[in-house]
Amino acid sequence: MKLVVAITGASGTKLGLKLIEKLPKNIEVFVVLSKSAIKSLHLEEDIDYKTILKNRKNTVLFKDSQIEASISSGSFKTDKMIILPCSMNTLAKCSVGISDSLVTRAFTVMLKEKREIILAPREMPLSSIALENMLKLSNLGVTIAPPILAYYSNQGTLDDMENYLIGKYLDLLKIEHNLYERWK
Repeated sequence: MKLVVAITGASGTKLGLKLIEKLPKNIEVFVVLSKSAIKSLHLEEDIDYKTILKNRKNTVLFKDSQIEASISSGSFKTDKMIILPCSMNTLAKCSVGISDSLVTRAFTVMLKEKREIILAPREMPLSSIALENMLKLSNLGVTIAPPILAYYSNQGTLDDMENYLIGKYLDLLKIEHNLYERWK
């Protein structure tokens, strides 16, 4: 599987990196971080994303300004894309077809090629505009999956909660895992 993982500038950028860390090693991953995501990682987590990604094989890191990157073309075959988290700015651009960065260009390509896309909008409360944008994208076949917790999996720590969320995203991507206790 070839998976595009975009991380945009909303709180919770660590979730995008954690998803990448939990992916099976045989999955090819193409990663793009927006400038706001890089800033959020620094401000919230003081994380060096380059070190984390460098330690994972089958992973290519692109700058958001690299509009010429392979993932910006429909002829480069990728299978799925997830934007985790998806900022409201990115959500709005995706909903109207603005492709002024690699993140939004890759999204536009995935949409036109009818490939699987998951967006994880990270904002609360949701404005009417954001809800309209989500509905529009959902009607186009995009899966809208905000990071929302369930309490049946007995999360006791922040790490448990994050594993639950990452597990749910892996479920949507149809990738096997054992990150949380399933409902019985």
